[in-house]
Amino acid sequence: MAVGLPEDSLAISAQRLDIMKQMESFAEEKLVLLKAPDKCWQPTDFLPDSTSENWHDEVKALRKTSESLSDELLVVLIGDMITEEALPSYQTLLTATDGFLEGLGTHMSPWGQWARGWTAEENRHGDLLNRYLYLTGRVNMRSVEETVQFLIRNGFDPQVSRDPYKLFIYTSFQERATKISHGNVGRIAEKEGDSMLAKISTTIAADEAKHESAYKLFFGECLKHDPDGAMIAFREMLEGKIAMPSLYMEDGKTENLYDVFSVVAQRLNVYTAMDYADITRHLVEFWDIPNISGLSAKGRDAQEYVCKLAPRYARIAERTQTRIVSKGTPVSFPWIFGRTA
Repeated sequence: MAVGLPEDSLAISAQRLDIMKQMESFAEEKLVLLKAPDKCWQPTDFLPDSTSENWHDEVKALRKTSESLSDELLVVLIGDMITEEALPSYQTLLTATDGFLEGLGTHMSPWGQWARGWTAEENRHGDLLNRYLYLTGRVNMRSVEETVQFLIRNGFDPQVSRDPYKLFIYTSFQERATKISHGNVGRIAEKEGDSMLAKISTTIAADEAKHESAYKLFFGECLKHDPDGAMIAFREMLEGKIAMPSLYMEDGKTENLYDVFSVVAQRLNVYTAMDYADITRHLVEFWDIPNISGLSAKGRDAQEYVCKLAPRYARIAERTQTRIVSKGTPVSFPWIFGRTA
């Protein structure tokens, strides 16, 4: 138990630990969503076979096809890849959360198995996108690699505070966001003539959808066990806004790198403020938030607050998107050798 925490925080932490223990059998049932490595796709399934006599021709074909991709799409793809490559930060977040701590090392608790299995599946995403981008020859990989190192070194703080309820809210939101982003990259890649990248991106999006499903079910169980505490946690997470995992990315050259990357993503409709509003609406509906009963006064207040947020976000998003599309100024990105996007 942490030293120096207020008594109420210690009590909440103890309660959460007890509920996570009660949910172990539920978590164990969901381990079937995580496939064995020999049943999963692997990055090499999508890329030129380096053992083949035709490898050089396959790489040339990949490079030729990738020439059709716009610089804007490349920037968004690179940003998505960098986000995936910062996996060590996300695993640290998971294993530092109450209920997951005993899963460190090789402990076979259901939560420990989930944390390691999820990390193992996610690890393929960055690997695949990294190798694809390297083979295209269109990207300054040194700059990209430096950005990955900056992001991992800078850290990541989604304001979860070791609370498993908040963790499941965050991961439900974030997995859906990455599913949307990768899916839209795949759609645009197909439109721009790169069917290989389209297949890569939609495959990763399917993984994210599976993980989203699990985390939504986990929080749904939290609501059943502790509707009041879970509702209040939902409000607290949305009050602080859901921070994107690449928020602290930098390349040592571009000012406010995350902000300018985000603008390009919004211009392409890969991930927008309206998507943020839609995800909020979806989660409220999926967890049937308006109809949860048995709440305290504080819980009912949180419920009312959460139910009103999505429409408000949507109104803000409409104004934001119009401003970004009409006033966006192209920025030079070291990732693509100083070309603008």
